[in-house]
Amino acid sequence: MSTDTDADARAQLIDLAEEFYEQFEGGDVPKMRIPTRTKSNIEYDEDKNVWVYGDRESTRTAKTISGAEKLLKATYTIDFLARQLDQDRSSTLRELYYLSESWDVDEAQFSSQDESNNLIEDLEIVSEVKREDFHMRPEESGAKVMGPLLLREQTNRGDREIHCQDDVGQGGYQIPNNPDTIEFLDNDAEFVLCVETGGMRDRLVENGFDDEHDALVVHLGGQPARATRRLTKRLHDELDLPVTVFTDGDPWSYRIFGSVSYGSIKSAHLSEYLATPEAQFIGVQPEDIVEYDLPTDPLSDSDVNALESELEDPRFQTDYWEEQIELQLEIDKKSEQQSLASYGLDFVTDTYLPERLDEMGVL
Repeated sequence: MSTDTDADARAQLIDLAEEFYEQFEGGDVPKMRIPTRTKSNIEYDEDKNVWVYGDRESTRTAKTISGAEKLLKATYTIDFLARQLDQDRSSTLRELYYLSESWDVDEAQFSSQDESNNLIEDLEIVSEVKREDFHMRPEESGAKVMGPLLLREQTNRGDREIHCQDDVGQGGYQIPNNPDTIEFLDNDAEFVLCVETGGMRDRLVENGFDDEHDALVVHLGGQPARATRRLTKRLHDELDLPVTVFTDGDPWSYRIFGSVSYGSIKSAHLSEYLATPEAQFIGVQPEDIVEYDLPTDPLSDSDVNALESELEDPRFQTDYWEEQIELQLEIDKKSEQQSLASYGLDFVTDTYLPERLDEMGVL
């Protein structure tokens, strides 16, 4: 059933296509301007407390064959999305790539899924409409929540009330593609613990960490999907719950934390919607590697390059992160969450996390 949001999204898309035609009619070469999506073009918005794109822009223009093809693909995609909204249907990013093969102009077809994904991001930025409101879904997320939270989810088969402990199995409640279809009804949670790996998430649930500490354990599933970040932000903003992020101790995991807290570079246009600036990093920290003498692996060349890049990344230019990253470069080591098991299977839930959460003022 179509909604006012669907109608608004469709109108924004049609307005964008009309701009191309108006440029044609006015004798101008059609073009589309979008922010340059690089870390050198993100800046801190002190009013919104998030990282956003700066003033530097790139231009898609029909002055070149390449630019004309990009605008052609944008027009065909807008037509497809408008019809999808009319029909109250949805599709995945992967399906869009394959669907383009049926379009009647070869030059409008995508050569790779990266190309179609990037175009959807471009359309989000210039239309100021989220892809979820286009009814576009990622292929899968798989992220789950376990903890003392009662919610109501709107589905195509009606509303469902679900308790994220009592009404789910060990796997937890699976986060839907659009978490804004969720209404929070009741909760006894004290904080949110976002966990990078499935193995550590399973350890926490098996040991009853969510029950003992009234924690909402959110599995990030590696680099977290937008739906996971959106739900995490809503849990913080609407339920006033502290958010902590528990990852491996390596530069790629710090970027996972960064995407939850600071927002990612490629989705900086949605930072206000996705990022939780108040989120705190709980580990594994480089200083934990030293303090607990954890099992480690040596840093690879790519690890070192990534750490040095993070020292130049404005999102990581704080005293805390500079100290931790420089320490890691000095010890030349990285460590996984599961390395805490060297002290026993219960160490992470009985000792490490409670002590860290107490230090942070969460417990």
